[in-house]
Amino acid sequence: MSDAIQITGLRKTYAAQGNAPAKEALKGVDLNIRAGSIFGLLGPNGAGKSTLINILAGLVNKTAGRVTIWGFDQDVNPRQSRAAIGVMPQELNMDPFFTPRASLEVQAGLYGVPKAERWTDELLELVGLTGQANAYARALSGGMKRRLLLAKALVHRPQILVLDEPTAGVDITLREMLWSNVRKLNDQGMTIILTTHYLEEAEQMCDEIAIINHGQVVIRQNTRDLLSRTDGKTLVLDTGGPVTLPDLPPGARAERRPDGRLAITYPPSRLRADQLLDALRGAGIPILDVATEQPDLEDVFVELTRD
Repeated sequence: MSDAIQITGLRKTYAAQGNAPAKEALKGVDLNIRAGSIFGLLGPNGAGKSTLINILAGLVNKTAGRVTIWGFDQDVNPRQSRAAIGVMPQELNMDPFFTPRASLEVQAGLYGVPKAERWTDELLELVGLTGQANAYARALSGGMKRRLLLAKALVHRPQILVLDEPTAGVDITLREMLWSNVRKLNDQGMTIILTTHYLEEAEQMCDEIAIINHGQVVIRQNTRDLLSRTDGKTLVLDTGGPVTLPDLPPGARAERRPDGRLAITYPPSRLRADQLLDALRGAGIPILDVATEQPDLEDVFVELTRD
């Protein structure tokens, strides 16, 4: 299967409530997600990401459009389409009086997984909760609860895993464990859809990224091509102390950083680094060391979502 998810003309309008007018959360979204990829779905708050995910999970009814999950049309085969996807939600929603083992068993039962096919012990080991398998969920730390949410999303062995802000508020150790598990699952063929506000995570993890804003897909590209959209590069210079800047070529701008180094940002499509360095040397400015910085996903995100 080439596409794990196919979305065509997807619209969602929330009805007016009280004094609040009707809101069109999704405005004709078209999006295909390649099977076996790690796909980033990014956007500012209120852009429509959660609505899109909840429609995929079957928790929100769409207003119009077509959604196909692992080859199953959501309207024609709702049970099969839901069985193909697992969602790790952002909210810590779990029964505080269930143990992790009981939570996974109940979740498996809700998906109709026969007892002989359940893999509760393997899941507990995968997410590092074997030692807490029989502790009440209310006694778990916030990080352990996030691990349990990941395990619950995997009980029915879905082909697609959606991670909705999975590392929000977690420590570095848990974050590394989570990404290690995600890579293992992806290596086994699972399609991963990630939403996150930590843009460096999306930059490191995702094969492709779509940015959604005001209910519409602003852009969708592979990560490398997306990063190359911003025509900006920075030379960071150690001048050995304060200097008086000469006039820079058009398009270049300079700033002094708190550590004393000089940062000059320029458009590489119109200006070469050696031209800048020649201008600085010609003005008698000493250059003890030089480094370059490439634009990151945050730069692209800000540029594409700026109103």
